[in-house]
This record gives sequence, structure tokens and C-alpha cells, in this order.
Amino acid sequence: MIHGPLPDRDDQATAAASTGLAAALDRGLAVLNRIIVVFASLALVAACAILSYSVLSRALFHAANYWQDEAAVFLLVGATFMSAAYVQQNRGHIGIEAFVGLLSPLANKARLWFVDVVTLLFCAFFTWKSWTLAHEAYVDGQVSNSMWSPPLAIPYSLMAFGMSLLCVQVLVQLALPFAGARRP
Repeated sequence: MIHGPLPDRDDQATAAASTGLAAALDRGLAVLNRIIVVFASLALVAACAILSYSVLSRALFHAANYWQDEAAVFLLVGATFMSAAYVQQNRGHIGIEAFVGLLSPLANKARLWFVDVVTLLFCAFFTWKSWTLAHEAYVDGQVSNSMWSPPLAIPYSLMAFGMSLLCVQVLVQLALPFAGARRP
């Protein structure tokens, strides 16, 4: 005997579609994040090589370095912000494990939701400000104050793209349970 109304076929189809969409978006983000992490790793290796070259050229050849430090900083900024969604996807952020052991499972779930919502709000604000900063730098033609003078729109755009991707990742993690999927 069935108690209560039977689920409507349209409701079932909508739930299946939303589960499929959320899962597909989650899988797509996972692939994109893995690709970005490979490039971020290469950027870190390149930054190490550039800084090592800078030290050696100054020490051995007394050569002036006007581009190395800035190029390394640009690579580090790009690697840091672009890989932030990957870190969030794997829950690799720093957590306070002492609270996890002290709280009940229900309180830990509530804490996780609260942290993700606050993270999303902060990241959304940071993303908005990053995009405005990148836009201003591009429109005004802002460059750094070094002799090399690379455009500042490059690191600001990397920061904005990375934060946008992080917002999408957090949003997907918040939406997955509503779509019937297990929360990471």
C-alpha cells in the first residue's frame, strides 16, 4: 500500500534532468580543473627556473634583471588563483580538525554548509572586484612600474578567471545534494 500522492512523472523527469545536469557540470569542472592543475604545475616550475636563472645571472655574470621577478610573480599569481577550484573540489583547503572531532555529525554537516555559503559569498565579492580591476587595467592600459612594463591586465585576468571558476565550483558543491547527488 502506497501512502501519500504518487510522484508526478514530470517531477521525476525534472529531478533526473537536474541530477544529470549537476553531475555533468561536476564532471566537466573536474576535467577542466585537472587540465588547469597541469598548466599551474608547469607555471610553478617555470617560476622556479626563472628565479634560479635570475640568481645565477646576477651572481655569476653581474647581469641586470628587470623582468625575472615580475615574470615569476605573474606565473605564481596565475598558478595560485587558477588552481583554487581544484583545491576546493578536493576539499584540500585548510580545515580545523579539532572542531570536526568535537562536533556531532549533524553539527559538522551544518558547519560545512555554513562554511561553503560564506565561502561562496566572499568569493563572489572577490570575483566581482577582480573583474572590475581587470577591466580597469585593460581599458586604462595599466602596466607595471618596472622597466619591462607588462600589462597588469594579465595577472588581474588570471585572478578573475580563477575566482570565477572557484565560485562555480563552490556553487556546484552546494547544489549537488539538491540534485540528489552525494556531497563531496
